[in-house]
Amino acid sequence: MKKALLLLGLLGLSLMAPVTAAADELVDMAQKLYPNDNVQAINRPKSSLIIDGNTGDVLWQDNIDEIRDPASMSKLMTLYLVFEAIKEGKISEDTVITATPQDQAIASIYEISNNKIRAGVDYTVAELITMTAVPSSNATTVMLANYLSDNDPDAFLDRMNAKAQELGMTNTLWFNASGAAAVSFKGYYNPQNYDNFASNQTTARDLGILAYNFVKNYPGILNYTNKAKVTVKEGTANEETFETYNYSLPGAKYGIEGVDGLKTGSSPNGAFNYIATIKRGNQRMIAVIMGVGDWSDQDGEYYRHPFGNALIEKAYADYEYKKMLPKGEQEIDGQKYKLPEDFYATVKKGSKPKLKVENDVLRSENELTTLSDHVSDGMQVEKVDQSITKAIQDVASGKNEGKAWYTLLISDKLLILLPVGILLLILYFEYRSRKKREAMKQARRRRIDWEEE
Repeated sequence: MKKALLLLGLLGLSLMAPVTAAADELVDMAQKLYPNDNVQAINRPKSSLIIDGNTGDVLWQDNIDEIRDPASMSKLMTLYLVFEAIKEGKISEDTVITATPQDQAIASIYEISNNKIRAGVDYTVAELITMTAVPSSNATTVMLANYLSDNDPDAFLDRMNAKAQELGMTNTLWFNASGAAAVSFKGYYNPQNYDNFASNQTTARDLGILAYNFVKNYPGILNYTNKAKVTVKEGTANEETFETYNYSLPGAKYGIEGVDGLKTGSSPNGAFNYIATIKRGNQRMIAVIMGVGDWSDQDGEYYRHPFGNALIEKAYADYEYKKMLPKGEQEIDGQKYKLPEDFYATVKKGSKPKLKVENDVLRSENELTTLSDHVSDGMQVEKVDQSITKAIQDVASGKNEGKAWYTLLISDKLLILLPVGILLLILYFEYRSRKKREAMKQARRRRIDWEEE
Protein backbone atom coordinates (compact mmCIF):
# COMPACT_ATOMS: atom_id res chain seq x y z
CA MET A 1 0.00 0.00 0.00
CA LYS A 2 2.78 2.37 0.91
CA LYS A 3 4.59 1.56 -2.35
CA ALA A 4 1.42 2.26 -4.29
CA LEU A 5 0.96 5.60 -2.59
CA LEU A 6 4.61 6.45 -3.23
CA LEU A 7 4.24 5.62 -6.93
CA LEU A 8 1.09 7.72 -7.15
CA GLY A 9 2.89 10.60 -5.44
CA LEU A 10 5.83 10.38 -7.82
CA LEU A 11 3.44 10.23 -10.76
CA GLY A 12 1.67 13.32 -9.50
CA LEU A 13 4.94 15.18 -9.13
CA SER A 14 6.02 14.19 -12.64
CA LEU A 15 2.73 15.43 -14.08
CA MET A 16 3.02 18.71 -12.22
CA ALA A 17 6.67 19.35 -13.07
CA PRO A 18 6.19 20.79 -16.59
CA VAL A 19 3.45 23.13 -15.37
CA THR A 20 5.56 24.32 -12.44
CA ALA A 21 8.60 24.82 -14.68
CA ALA A 22 6.54 26.89 -17.12
CA ALA A 23 4.98 28.88 -14.31
CA ASP A 24 8.41 29.64 -12.84
CA GLU A 25 9.93 30.88 -16.10
CA LEU A 26 9.12 34.48 -15.19
CA VAL A 27 10.56 34.03 -11.69
CA ASP A 28 13.76 32.60 -13.18
CA MET A 29 14.11 35.53 -15.57
CA ALA A 30 13.56 38.09 -12.80
CA GLN A 31 16.04 36.36 -10.48
CA LYS A 32 18.70 36.31 -13.20
CA LEU A 33 18.16 39.99 -13.98
CA TYR A 34 18.22 40.97 -10.27
CA PRO A 35 20.30 38.30 -8.49
CA ASN A 36 20.77 40.46 -5.37
CA ASP A 37 17.13 41.46 -4.89
CA ASN A 38 15.74 38.29 -3.33
CA VAL A 39 13.04 37.89 -6.00
CA GLN A 40 10.58 35.34 -4.59
CA ALA A 41 8.12 33.09 -6.40
CA ILE A 42 5.44 33.97 -3.82
CA ASN A 43 5.35 37.51 -5.23
CA ARG A 44 4.99 36.37 -8.85
CA PRO A 45 2.36 38.35 -10.84
CA LYS A 46 -1.05 36.73 -11.10
CA SER A 47 -1.33 38.14 -14.64
CA SER A 48 1.33 39.44 -17.01
CA LEU A 49 1.36 40.65 -20.59
CA ILE A 50 3.79 42.15 -23.11
CA ILE A 51 2.61 43.54 -26.45
CA ASP A 52 4.25 45.35 -29.30
CA GLY A 53 2.92 48.88 -28.97
CA ASN A 54 3.03 49.49 -32.72
CA THR A 55 1.17 46.41 -33.89
CA GLY A 56 -0.70 45.08 -30.84
CA ASP A 57 0.97 41.68 -31.29
CA VAL A 58 1.17 39.63 -28.08
CA LEU A 59 4.77 38.72 -27.24
CA TRP A 60 4.14 37.22 -23.78
CA GLN A 61 0.97 36.34 -21.93
CA ASP A 62 0.10 34.62 -18.70
CA ASN A 63 -3.42 34.49 -17.30
CA ILE A 64 -4.35 37.74 -19.07
CA ASP A 65 -8.12 37.21 -19.00
CA GLU A 66 -8.51 36.78 -15.24
CA ILE A 67 -10.74 39.54 -13.88
CA ARG A 68 -8.86 41.60 -11.31
CA ASP A 69 -9.01 44.91 -9.45
CA PRO A 70 -6.85 47.46 -11.34
CA ALA A 71 -6.87 49.92 -8.40
CA SER A 72 -5.44 53.29 -9.44
CA MET A 73 -4.68 52.12 -12.97
CA SER A 74 -8.41 52.87 -13.40
CA LYS A 75 -7.39 56.52 -13.62
CA LEU A 76 -6.09 55.83 -17.13
CA MET A 77 -9.65 55.61 -18.45
CA THR A 78 -10.55 58.93 -16.85
CA LEU A 79 -7.42 60.46 -18.38
CA TYR A 80 -8.24 58.89 -21.75
CA LEU A 81 -11.58 60.72 -21.74
CA VAL A 82 -9.78 63.94 -20.73
CA PHE A 83 -7.42 63.67 -23.71
CA GLU A 84 -10.36 62.83 -25.95
CA ALA A 85 -12.11 66.02 -24.81
CA ILE A 86 -8.93 67.99 -25.52
CA LYS A 87 -8.78 66.60 -29.05
CA GLU A 88 -12.44 67.47 -29.60
CA GLY A 89 -11.77 71.06 -28.49
CA LYS A 90 -14.10 70.87 -25.46
CA ILE A 91 -11.24 71.73 -23.09
CA SER A 92 -7.52 72.43 -23.35
CA GLU A 93 -4.53 71.75 -21.13
CA ASP A 94 -4.75 75.42 -20.12
CA THR A 95 -8.40 75.22 -19.06
CA VAL A 96 -8.71 76.37 -15.45
CA ILE A 97 -10.72 74.41 -12.87
CA THR A 98 -11.25 76.06 -9.49
CA ALA A 99 -11.17 73.69 -6.53
CA THR A 100 -14.30 73.52 -4.38
CA PRO A 101 -14.63 72.83 -0.64
CA GLN A 102 -15.74 69.32 -1.66
CA ASP A 103 -12.50 68.81 -3.61
CA GLN A 104 -10.49 69.93 -0.60
CA ALA A 105 -12.45 67.54 1.62
CA ILE A 106 -11.67 64.61 -0.70
CA ALA A 107 -7.99 65.57 -0.71
CA SER A 108 -8.02 65.39 3.08
CA ILE A 109 -9.09 61.72 3.16
CA TYR A 110 -6.00 59.92 4.43
CA GLU A 111 -7.07 56.40 3.51
CA ILE A 112 -6.85 57.01 -0.26
CA SER A 113 -3.98 58.44 -2.31
CA ASN A 114 -4.12 62.21 -2.62
CA ASN A 115 -2.26 65.50 -2.64
CA LYS A 116 -2.95 68.98 -1.24
CA ILE A 117 -5.93 70.53 -2.99
CA ARG A 118 -7.19 73.83 -1.59
CA ALA A 119 -10.63 75.30 -2.15
CA GLY A 120 -10.60 78.47 -4.24
CA VAL A 121 -7.26 77.72 -5.92
CA ASP A 122 -7.19 77.61 -9.74
CA TYR A 123 -5.67 74.50 -11.28
CA THR A 124 -5.05 73.98 -14.98
CA VAL A 125 -6.11 70.75 -16.65
CA ALA A 126 -2.41 70.06 -17.26
CA GLU A 127 -1.68 70.33 -13.53
CA LEU A 128 -4.60 68.05 -12.70
CA ILE A 129 -3.41 65.49 -15.28
CA THR A 130 0.05 65.51 -13.68
CA MET A 131 -1.35 65.03 -10.17
CA THR A 132 -3.67 62.25 -11.37
CA ALA A 133 -0.94 60.39 -13.26
CA VAL A 134 2.03 60.68 -10.89
CA PRO A 135 0.98 60.87 -7.22
CA SER A 136 -2.30 59.18 -8.27
CA SER A 137 -4.47 61.77 -6.56
CA ASN A 138 -8.09 60.71 -6.16
CA ALA A 139 -9.14 64.31 -5.57
CA THR A 140 -7.77 65.56 -8.90
CA THR A 141 -9.24 62.56 -10.74
CA VAL A 142 -12.71 63.42 -9.45
CA MET A 143 -12.16 67.11 -10.28
CA LEU A 144 -11.49 66.18 -13.91
CA ALA A 145 -14.38 63.71 -14.06
CA ASN A 146 -16.81 66.22 -12.54
CA TYR A 147 -15.71 68.98 -14.91
CA LEU A 148 -16.28 66.78 -17.97
CA SER A 149 -19.70 65.59 -16.76
CA ASP A 150 -21.14 68.76 -15.16
CA ASN A 151 -20.80 67.13 -11.73
CA ASP A 152 -22.76 64.03 -12.71
CA PRO A 153 -20.69 61.02 -11.58
CA ASP A 154 -23.15 58.54 -13.09
CA ALA A 155 -22.95 60.19 -16.50
CA PHE A 156 -19.17 60.01 -16.38
CA LEU A 157 -19.18 56.34 -15.36
CA ASP A 158 -21.58 55.64 -18.22
CA ARG A 159 -19.04 57.22 -20.57
CA MET A 160 -16.19 55.21 -19.05
CA ASN A 161 -18.04 51.95 -19.56
CA ALA A 162 -19.18 52.89 -23.07
CA LYS A 163 -15.62 53.77 -24.05
CA ALA A 164 -14.36 50.46 -22.66
CA GLN A 165 -16.82 48.59 -24.88
CA GLU A 166 -15.93 50.75 -27.87
CA LEU A 167 -12.24 49.91 -27.47
CA GLY A 168 -12.96 46.19 -27.11
CA MET A 169 -12.39 45.92 -23.35
CA THR A 170 -15.02 43.22 -23.05
CA ASN A 171 -14.21 42.12 -19.46
CA THR A 172 -14.12 45.59 -17.91
CA LEU A 173 -16.65 47.27 -15.63
CA TRP A 174 -16.09 50.63 -13.97
CA PHE A 175 -17.84 51.45 -10.68
CA ASN A 176 -15.81 54.59 -9.95
CA ALA A 177 -13.59 57.06 -11.79
CA SER A 178 -10.36 56.63 -9.83
CA GLY A 179 -9.89 53.06 -8.62
CA ALA A 180 -10.94 53.74 -5.03
CA ALA A 181 -14.42 52.44 -4.19
CA ALA A 182 -16.91 55.30 -3.99
CA VAL A 183 -17.62 54.51 -0.34
CA SER A 184 -14.01 55.51 0.43
CA PHE A 185 -14.87 59.13 -0.42
CA LYS A 186 -17.04 59.48 2.70
CA GLY A 187 -20.04 60.83 0.81
CA TYR A 188 -18.17 63.43 -1.30
CA TYR A 189 -18.29 61.22 -4.40
CA ASN A 190 -21.50 59.27 -4.58
CA PRO A 191 -22.73 57.70 -7.87
CA GLN A 192 -26.37 56.68 -7.62
CA ASN A 193 -26.57 53.98 -10.29
CA TYR A 194 -23.41 52.08 -9.42
CA ASP A 195 -22.44 49.98 -6.42
CA ASN A 196 -20.47 52.31 -4.13
CA PHE A 197 -18.79 49.37 -2.40
CA ALA A 198 -17.59 47.64 -5.56
CA SER A 199 -14.07 47.66 -6.94
CA ASN A 200 -13.49 48.21 -10.62
CA GLN A 201 -13.08 45.06 -12.70
CA THR A 202 -10.78 44.49 -15.66
CA THR A 203 -8.09 42.19 -17.02
CA ALA A 204 -4.49 42.47 -18.15
CA ARG A 205 -5.68 42.08 -21.75
CA ASP A 206 -8.19 44.93 -21.40
CA LEU A 207 -5.63 47.21 -19.76
CA GLY A 208 -3.26 46.36 -22.62
CA ILE A 209 -5.97 47.45 -25.06
CA LEU A 210 -6.46 50.71 -23.15
CA ALA A 211 -2.72 51.46 -22.98
CA TYR A 212 -2.27 50.58 -26.67
CA ASN A 213 -5.01 52.97 -27.73
CA PHE A 214 -3.88 55.68 -25.31
CA VAL A 215 -0.30 55.77 -26.61
CA LYS A 216 -1.46 55.45 -30.23
CA ASN A 217 -4.22 58.08 -30.12
CA TYR A 218 -2.93 60.47 -27.45
CA PRO A 219 0.85 60.09 -27.10
CA GLY A 220 0.88 63.40 -25.21
CA ILE A 221 0.10 61.44 -22.05
CA LEU A 222 3.75 60.33 -22.03
CA ASN A 223 4.87 63.93 -21.45
CA TYR A 224 3.19 63.61 -18.04
CA THR A 225 4.47 60.14 -17.14
CA ASN A 226 8.07 60.01 -18.41
CA LYS A 227 9.82 61.70 -15.46
CA ALA A 228 10.88 60.23 -12.14
CA LYS A 229 10.08 63.52 -10.36
CA VAL A 230 7.61 66.30 -11.20
CA THR A 231 6.65 69.65 -9.66
CA VAL A 232 3.37 71.57 -9.90
CA LYS A 233 2.55 75.16 -8.93
CA GLU A 234 6.27 75.88 -8.80
CA GLY A 235 7.11 79.19 -7.10
CA THR A 236 3.69 79.50 -5.46
CA ALA A 237 2.34 78.80 -1.99
CA ASN A 238 0.76 75.62 -3.42
CA GLU A 239 3.94 74.15 -4.90
CA GLU A 240 4.27 70.37 -4.60
CA THR A 241 6.88 67.90 -5.84
CA PHE A 242 6.08 64.25 -6.45
CA GLU A 243 8.27 61.21 -7.05
CA THR A 244 6.93 58.52 -9.35
CA TYR A 245 5.73 55.12 -8.16
CA ASN A 246 6.78 53.72 -11.53
CA TYR A 247 10.24 52.61 -10.46
CA SER A 248 11.08 51.30 -13.95
CA LEU A 249 11.47 54.88 -15.20
CA PRO A 250 15.06 55.95 -15.88
CA GLY A 251 16.39 57.60 -12.73
CA ALA A 252 14.18 55.53 -10.42
CA LYS A 253 15.16 52.46 -8.36
CA TYR A 254 14.60 49.92 -11.15
CA GLY A 255 15.01 52.30 -14.07
CA ILE A 256 15.72 50.71 -17.46
CA GLU A 257 16.24 52.10 -20.96
CA GLY A 258 13.29 53.56 -22.82
CA VAL A 259 10.54 53.47 -20.15
CA ASP A 260 8.33 56.56 -20.53
CA GLY A 261 5.14 55.71 -18.62
CA LEU A 262 2.45 54.80 -17.76
CA LYS A 263 0.61 54.10 -14.46
CA THR A 264 0.76 52.11 -11.22
CA GLY A 265 -1.96 50.93 -8.88
CA SER A 266 -2.38 48.93 -5.69
CA SER A 267 -5.19 47.86 -3.38
CA PRO A 268 -6.01 45.19 -0.77
CA ASN A 269 -7.93 43.19 -3.39
CA GLY A 270 -5.68 43.78 -6.37
CA ALA A 271 -2.24 43.75 -4.69
CA PHE A 272 0.42 45.62 -6.70
CA ASN A 273 0.11 46.41 -10.38
CA TYR A 274 1.64 48.58 -13.06
CA ILE A 275 1.63 49.34 -16.76
CA ALA A 276 4.94 50.28 -18.36
CA THR A 277 5.34 51.84 -21.79
CA ILE A 278 8.77 51.56 -23.41
CA LYS A 279 10.35 52.84 -26.60
CA ARG A 280 13.78 51.91 -27.92
CA GLY A 281 14.46 53.25 -31.39
CA ASN A 282 11.22 52.81 -33.33
CA GLN A 283 10.16 49.74 -31.34
CA ARG A 284 7.41 50.40 -28.80
CA MET A 285 6.47 47.88 -26.09
CA ILE A 286 3.72 47.86 -23.45
CA ALA A 287 3.88 45.70 -20.33
CA VAL A 288 1.01 44.97 -17.93
CA ILE A 289 1.78 43.44 -14.52
CA MET A 290 -1.07 42.59 -12.12
CA GLY A 291 -1.34 40.98 -8.70
CA VAL A 292 2.22 41.12 -7.40
CA GLY A 293 2.82 40.31 -3.73
CA ASP A 294 0.34 40.91 -0.94
CA TRP A 295 -1.16 44.13 0.40
CA SER A 296 0.14 43.32 3.87
CA ASP A 297 3.69 43.84 2.58
CA GLN A 298 3.87 47.37 1.17
CA ASP A 299 7.23 46.63 -0.44
CA GLY A 300 5.14 45.04 -3.15
CA GLU A 301 5.36 48.38 -4.95
CA TYR A 302 9.02 47.48 -5.50
CA TYR A 303 8.56 43.72 -6.07
CA ARG A 304 6.51 44.28 -9.24
CA HIS A 305 9.32 45.92 -11.20
CA PRO A 306 11.88 43.07 -11.43
CA PHE A 307 9.15 40.91 -12.98
CA GLY A 308 8.05 43.59 -15.41
CA ASN A 309 11.59 44.55 -16.35
CA ALA A 310 12.50 40.91 -16.98
CA LEU A 311 9.62 40.57 -19.43
CA ILE A 312 10.52 43.84 -21.13
CA GLU A 313 14.13 42.78 -21.63
CA LYS A 314 13.03 39.37 -22.92
CA ALA A 315 10.68 40.96 -25.46
CA TYR A 316 13.37 43.26 -26.79
CA ALA A 317 15.85 40.39 -26.93
CA ASP A 318 13.48 38.10 -28.85
CA TYR A 319 11.58 40.42 -31.21
CA GLU A 320 12.18 43.35 -33.53
CA TYR A 321 9.93 45.85 -35.28
CA LYS A 322 11.23 45.52 -38.81
CA LYS A 323 10.65 47.23 -42.16
CA MET A 324 9.34 44.53 -44.50
CA LEU A 325 8.47 46.53 -47.64
CA PRO A 326 8.91 50.16 -48.77
CA LYS A 327 5.92 52.26 -49.81
CA GLY A 328 4.79 52.23 -53.41
CA GLU A 329 3.96 49.44 -55.83
CA GLN A 330 5.04 45.99 -54.65
CA GLU A 331 4.45 42.47 -55.90
CA ILE A 332 3.15 39.95 -53.34
CA ASP A 333 2.26 36.38 -54.34
CA GLY A 334 2.24 37.34 -58.03
CA GLN A 335 -0.16 40.28 -57.58
CA LYS A 336 0.84 43.92 -57.49
CA TYR A 337 -0.33 46.17 -54.67
CA LYS A 338 0.13 49.83 -53.87
CA LEU A 339 1.38 50.45 -50.30
CA PRO A 340 0.47 53.89 -48.86
CA GLU A 341 3.57 53.84 -46.62
CA ASP A 342 6.44 51.62 -45.55
CA PHE A 343 5.18 48.34 -44.08
CA TYR A 344 6.63 47.28 -40.73
CA ALA A 345 5.93 44.13 -38.76
CA THR A 346 6.88 42.57 -35.43
CA VAL A 347 9.02 39.52 -36.13
CA LYS A 348 11.07 37.08 -34.11
CA LYS A 349 14.74 37.94 -34.53
CA GLY A 350 16.41 35.79 -37.19
CA SER A 351 13.11 34.82 -38.87
CA LYS A 352 11.82 35.77 -42.32
CA PRO A 353 8.03 35.55 -42.14
CA LYS A 354 6.00 35.42 -45.33
CA LEU A 355 3.85 38.39 -46.31
CA LYS A 356 0.22 37.79 -47.19
CA VAL A 357 -2.69 39.92 -48.41
CA GLU A 358 -6.26 39.03 -47.43
CA ASN A 359 -9.22 41.28 -48.18
CA ASP A 360 -6.75 43.99 -49.26
CA VAL A 361 -5.01 43.92 -45.86
CA LEU A 362 -1.27 43.20 -45.84
CA ARG A 363 0.04 41.18 -42.90
CA SER A 364 3.14 39.36 -41.84
CA GLU A 365 2.63 35.68 -41.04
CA ASN A 366 4.68 35.98 -37.85
CA GLU A 367 2.71 33.38 -35.84
CA LEU A 368 1.76 36.04 -33.28
CA THR A 369 -1.78 36.82 -32.19
CA THR A 370 -3.06 40.36 -31.83
CA LEU A 371 -4.42 41.68 -28.56
CA SER A 372 -8.05 41.81 -29.77
CA ASP A 373 -10.25 41.97 -32.84
CA HIS A 374 -10.24 45.76 -32.41
CA VAL A 375 -6.46 45.88 -32.89
CA SER A 376 -4.94 45.23 -36.32
CA ASP A 377 -1.30 44.61 -37.17
CA GLY A 378 -2.01 44.87 -40.89
CA MET A 379 -1.99 47.62 -43.51
CA GLN A 380 -4.76 48.44 -45.97
CA VAL A 381 -3.34 48.18 -49.49
CA GLU A 382 -4.75 48.80 -52.95
CA LYS A 383 -4.64 46.12 -55.61
CA VAL A 384 -3.08 47.41 -58.82
CA ASP A 385 -5.37 46.78 -61.84
CA GLN A 386 -2.86 45.16 -64.16
CA SER A 387 -5.36 44.88 -67.02
CA ILE A 388 -5.36 48.67 -67.32
CA THR A 389 -1.57 48.77 -67.25
CA LYS A 390 -1.48 46.20 -70.06
CA ALA A 391 -4.14 48.07 -72.04
CA ILE A 392 -2.10 51.28 -71.84
CA GLN A 393 0.95 49.42 -73.07
CA ASP A 394 -1.04 47.87 -75.93
CA VAL A 395 -2.48 51.22 -77.03
CA ALA A 396 0.97 52.80 -76.96
CA SER A 397 2.42 49.98 -79.10
CA GLY A 398 -0.55 49.62 -81.42
CA LYS A 399 -1.07 46.01 -80.36
CA ASN A 400 -4.64 44.71 -79.90
CA GLU A 401 -5.88 48.29 -80.19
CA GLY A 402 -9.58 47.59 -80.20
CA LYS A 403 -9.50 45.37 -77.10
CA ALA A 404 -7.12 47.74 -75.33
CA TRP A 405 -9.30 50.80 -75.90
CA TYR A 406 -12.40 48.87 -74.78
CA THR A 407 -10.62 47.91 -71.52
CA LEU A 408 -9.78 51.54 -70.85
CA LEU A 409 -13.27 52.82 -71.71
CA ILE A 410 -15.05 50.48 -69.29
CA SER A 411 -12.56 51.12 -66.47
CA ASP A 412 -13.79 53.15 -63.48
CA LYS A 413 -10.29 54.61 -63.33
CA LEU A 414 -10.62 56.31 -66.71
CA LEU A 415 -11.11 59.74 -65.18
CA ILE A 416 -8.03 59.30 -63.06
CA LEU A 417 -6.12 58.28 -66.17
CA LEU A 418 -7.52 61.13 -68.30
CA PRO A 419 -4.21 63.04 -68.58
CA VAL A 420 -2.50 59.81 -69.52
CA GLY A 421 -5.32 59.07 -71.95
CA ILE A 422 -4.86 62.39 -73.71
CA LEU A 423 -1.18 61.67 -74.10
CA LEU A 424 -1.98 58.21 -75.40
CA LEU A 425 -4.40 59.70 -77.92
CA ILE A 426 -1.65 61.96 -79.21
CA LEU A 427 0.70 58.99 -79.43
CA TYR A 428 -2.00 56.93 -81.07
CA PHE A 429 -2.79 59.47 -83.80
CA GLU A 430 0.90 60.04 -84.36
CA TYR A 431 1.30 56.29 -84.68
CA ARG A 432 -1.58 56.09 -87.20
CA SER A 433 -0.17 59.02 -89.13
CA ARG A 434 3.23 57.32 -89.24
CA LYS A 435 1.64 54.10 -90.46
CA LYS A 436 -0.23 56.03 -93.15
CA ARG A 437 2.92 57.78 -94.32
CA GLU A 438 4.76 54.45 -94.47
CA ALA A 439 1.90 52.95 -96.51
CA MET A 440 2.00 55.88 -98.95
CA LYS A 441 5.79 55.51 -99.33
CA GLN A 442 5.40 51.81 -100.04
CA ALA A 443 2.67 52.53 -102.63
CA ARG A 444 4.92 55.11 -104.27
CA ARG A 445 7.80 52.61 -104.45
CA ARG A 446 5.55 50.00 -106.03
CA ARG A 447 4.36 52.54 -108.63
CA ILE A 448 7.92 53.60 -109.45
CA ASP A 449 8.99 49.95 -109.75
CA TRP A 450 6.05 49.29 -112.09
CA GLU A 451 6.88 52.31 -114.32
CA GLU A 452 10.52 51.24 -114.59
CA GLU A 453 9.44 47.82 -115.75
